[in-house]
Amino acid sequence: MIDHLGLKTRDYAKSKAFYTQALAPLGYALLKEYGAEACGFGIGQKPDFWLSPGEPSGAVHLAIVAKDRAAVDAFYAAALAAGAKDNGAPGPRPQYHPGYYGAFVIDPDGHNLEAVCHRPA
Repeated sequence: MIDHLGLKTRDYAKSKAFYTQALAPLGYALLKEYGAEACGFGIGQKPDFWLSPGEPSGAVHLAIVAKDRAAVDAFYAAALAAGAKDNGAPGPRPQYHPGYYGAFVIDPDGHNLEAVCHRPA
């Protein structure tokens, strides 16, 4: 089981603002900050997704569970409004498995960010 994930970002302030907006529909919030050195997002009390300034070492695919399909749709809209690039509009992805519903965007550093719901319609 994964405890947490950290990404390096070229523009820390821009990425922090992007993720604050894009992850809100999924229930994530900015939970912890260490000045301009790192910030952590999560649900509840424990951050499990961290950002810190630096040069990304390569694109990462990060998929975050959404409670329902409406949350996937809301994530996609929020991410685009925050400056993401489309990488796959919300919709079923039956090639993965029945009931898979996801949306994909590219964040400011080129990472592939996904919101996914595994519940049937």
